[in-house]
Amino acid sequence: MKAAPALAGAAALGLAACGLSLQSPDLFVLSRIGQGTKLTLLVNDSGTIRCAGAAAKPLPDPLLLRARDLAKALAGDAKAKLLIRSGPRTIYSYSIKLQDGTISFPDTAASDHPELAQAELFALDASHRACGFS
Repeated sequence: MKAAPALAGAAALGLAACGLSLQSPDLFVLSRIGQGTKLTLLVNDSGTIRCAGAAAKPLPDPLLLRARDLAKALAGDAKAKLLIRSGPRTIYSYSIKLQDGTISFPDTAASDHPELAQAELFALDASHRACGFS
């Protein structure tokens, strides 16, 4: 029984040694529209982020950990295909595409959904700290 994980690891190493690279999956694609420029962040589990379609950049470790936690926290909403419509007080609308589905919500929904507030905060922090946007 314990040989199976060792064999899987050896197989992965063997594939990598043969020139076949194993790519880490994308955690999510977060898009924000509203006032100002549209924001698109593609976060990969390997620790990279693509900002507005630009080349991948390193994602600081604290932000990568937050992104992983966020992907887990939003998994149930993604499976349910959460859709909260924008209202008259909406400034920004968000869409987050995860492996199991896409969620869409306005910035005003964060007061009732803490995980959505975390997504908004991640977008703000990542766009400043990792992408260099002001």
